[in-house]
Amino acid sequence: MAETPTGKRYLIGVDTGGTYTDAAVIDAGSNDVVASAKALTTRGDLSIGVSQAIAGALSAMPSTIAVEAINLVSVSTTLATNAVVEGHGSTVGVLLIGFDAKMVEKSGIAGAFAGMPVARIAGGHNHNGDEAAALDVAALKAELDTWGSKVDAVAIASQFAVRNPAHEHAARDLVIERTRKPVTVSSELSSALDAPRRALTAVLNTRLISRISNLIEAVRTSMAKAGIKAPLTIVKGDGTLALAETVAMRPIETILSGPAASLVGAAALSGLKDFIMSDMGGTTTDLGVLADGRPRVSEIGAEVGGWRTMVKAIDVTTIGLGGDSEVLLSMNGELSVGPRRVVPISLIAGQYREVTVRLERELADANLAVPGRFVMLPMGTGGKGLDPAGLSQREQDALALVTERPQPMAELAGSSSRQRTMQSLQRKGFVQIAGFTPSDAGHVLGLQDNWSKPAALLAARIAARQRGASPTDEAAAEAFCRDVWSETVRLTGRVILATALGDGASVHDAGGLADAVCRGDGGIGLTNVSISPSVPVVAVGGPVKVFYPETGRRLGADMRFPDNCEVANAVGAATSVIARSVSVEVSGDGSGQFRVHDAGGTQLFVQGGEALRYADARARETARAQVLEMGGVEPDIQVTIDKRLLPDAVDDNGLLYAEITAEAVARPQL
Repeated sequence: MAETPTGKRYLIGVDTGGTYTDAAVIDAGSNDVVASAKALTTRGDLSIGVSQAIAGALSAMPSTIAVEAINLVSVSTTLATNAVVEGHGSTVGVLLIGFDAKMVEKSGIAGAFAGMPVARIAGGHNHNGDEAAALDVAALKAELDTWGSKVDAVAIASQFAVRNPAHEHAARDLVIERTRKPVTVSSELSSALDAPRRALTAVLNTRLISRISNLIEAVRTSMAKAGIKAPLTIVKGDGTLALAETVAMRPIETILSGPAASLVGAAALSGLKDFIMSDMGGTTTDLGVLADGRPRVSEIGAEVGGWRTMVKAIDVTTIGLGGDSEVLLSMNGELSVGPRRVVPISLIAGQYREVTVRLERELADANLAVPGRFVMLPMGTGGKGLDPAGLSQREQDALALVTERPQPMAELAGSSSRQRTMQSLQRKGFVQIAGFTPSDAGHVLGLQDNWSKPAALLAARIAARQRGASPTDEAAAEAFCRDVWSETVRLTGRVILATALGDGASVHDAGGLADAVCRGDGGIGLTNVSISPSVPVVAVGGPVKVFYPETGRRLGADMRFPDNCEVANAVGAATSVIARSVSVEVSGDGSGQFRVHDAGGTQLFVQGGEALRYADARARETARAQVLEMGGVEPDIQVTIDKRLLPDAVDDNGLLYAEITAEAVARPQL
């Protein structure tokens, strides 16, 4: 490539989604997108899809930009979210210090992860940060010896560790010394007092370490192939960045990373400060709100897969609705869309010619079970990396029949019991099922042209036949596709309205009125009906231009499709900032003593003002250090204080409680 103009720097944003991996090259000075590319996500080996996306974006760059001008690579990912939802992860041993039986039960760890070794160890501190009992080192060593090679990593939580983390740190040092295994301590993930929930968050984090490490390794491999020598950062669930090295040990912070990056990207591309973001991908639709230029963040912690964590993340609504959502027909011909994802027929037919030939045969045979469906190994596996050890014999026998090339479900799983087995293998990530999707409907209706329209039409004719139409009736097939498209639009409208209504109401509260709007009826009886969001809706993601123009029309919404909206998540990954919020608590006992609690332990003061000044300095210093550690330049720091005084107090010596929060924000170091 030619020499880069002086002073020009560029960033690459990468997003590994359920269907596609996106890459975008961004001008670091203007945030303009100069090139972008998509590649299919290869779940078996992520580096394949990542390498293809990065290579595609680099080849699309203007010839005046040299690869040496790439100063930063940033990645957003759904890996952590999907792993928590699907219950995947490493085998973890749990050390709970100072916990009683009731606290262990409240954490939910034993019920969530059957067979996970959990040990209660004497120790812990009280609410003042004073040692409640000595750490039982002998018991801790004995437990580690018992576990041996049974666990891959260790999670540690101690009672009141946020007031004094000494026992967590001592246990961590001992675990590393004796086992050399990855360790998570709860106090480094959250400053909240709820020890059982901190313990659960630490366990979830520890289970994810190997998965995020594999992603980081895949991206680094792709960077090396492309000749990119630059820092690598990861988008966290609150929409901010951190160096890959720091995220590797705190992967739980990447929960909802994908939606967070999309919200940041939507803001960068639209230039708006107040809007509803709706990001439609292949698997899900994610919705978030930007108010006064800032993402709405869940203050009580992200909830994923039914678990309420202590991870700060954007307040996002996720539904199983995307371009690759499964379309099913009931016995009476009624259709449903989602929430499960399948591979679009048009996609696999574009890669494997035999799929179209098979569909033609199935259209001619009305007696086949499960027509129009195929089974294959996950893309990019090549059959490697799939360990069937935990599968039942029936599942292992079924898996042995599956190959990389799609095979008809009617042949591999003609019986209902074998179909259930294949669905179980799909849930566990061992196989992929291909079927009819909204993306296929889009191809038939001329709204999409990514893949094979002839295959999509054949699959639609098979579905229309199930509704009683003649297999040669293309008009019936198109009518079926319009129904799929319209139902996808209706479901999209409902979730947008639910987001607009907020916590105080729901679409159900609006009843038939909202349904009439989302269906596009425009009225009920002799009444005209309209319900519209009061702020623009910024639509991002690959399929949005297929479905959202009609959604906007039905809702009467100000629907925006910014340039490069199809790669907004990658843009968000590249344009995010590094930020860290640190809180330090001060507690007064009414007798003239004031305790300051932070990650370094507890400090005692006899003057309220002195305690507050110390807490302010500690919050600033810690937030600054963490931002620098995460790869930021010198940050801007804003401090807020929540202070409560005794009823008769005249100055800070009457302080009862205070929380000093320092938020440090910086651009990444290029």
